[in-house]
Amino acid sequence: MTHPGEPHRDDLSGRLNWLRAGVLGANDGIVSTAGLVVGVAGATTDRTAILAAGVAGLVAGSLSMAGGEYVSVSTQRDTERAALRLEERELREMPEEEERELAGIYQDKGLSEELAAQVARELTEQDALRAHAEAELQIDPDNLTSPWQAAWASLVAFAVGALIPLVAIVLPPTQWRVWACAVAVLVGLVLTGVVSARLGSSRMGRAVRRNVVVGSLTMIVTYYVGLLFGVTVG
Repeated sequence: MTHPGEPHRDDLSGRLNWLRAGVLGANDGIVSTAGLVVGVAGATTDRTAILAAGVAGLVAGSLSMAGGEYVSVSTQRDTERAALRLEERELREMPEEEERELAGIYQDKGLSEELAAQVARELTEQDALRAHAEAELQIDPDNLTSPWQAAWASLVAFAVGALIPLVAIVLPPTQWRVWACAVAVLVGLVLTGVVSARLGSSRMGRAVRRNVVVGSLTMIVTYYVGLLFGVTVG
């Protein structure tokens, strides 16, 4: 029996895959692009140079994040498939030992020896591979992680996040650029913190503080690096 609003394994695993890739992508897009354009703005007032740097950072960052997610999640998926193949072979070659191992897992979780043996036997008769994959490997064989899902979520989220500082720094007059960008970035980071906390059912304040602190430090450091570079070159 399920309860409304309560996360369960089948939908939670897919949600966490999207959440991790999406939130990381959006945060990276906001923070890295903000650091880039604020740094360039510290070195020059040329709007075209700032825009070119921001667009290049958006495109490169989106593709890099998508590629990194695809490779990372593909490796995880390959590992899961290898573990399932090994488990399938063990079930074929030594089914009795595997059933006893499954019973031992449930016994370690608190079931009596007799009940654990009964549960292991009934689950093995129904679907031995699924029973072992879920209890022993914590893998759902029908819901493996998707590299394409993670890659697209990361690419789109990074691009959307990167647009926030990029638009905020090229539209205002020169004297307001950095401040407008800083405000827009902080608002964006608060929103991504709130979204990640809600979707992940975690504490909102901690997620928001973490995003804001990291983003603020990035902009401060890169701005002064750009300012120093501009003064040195000038």
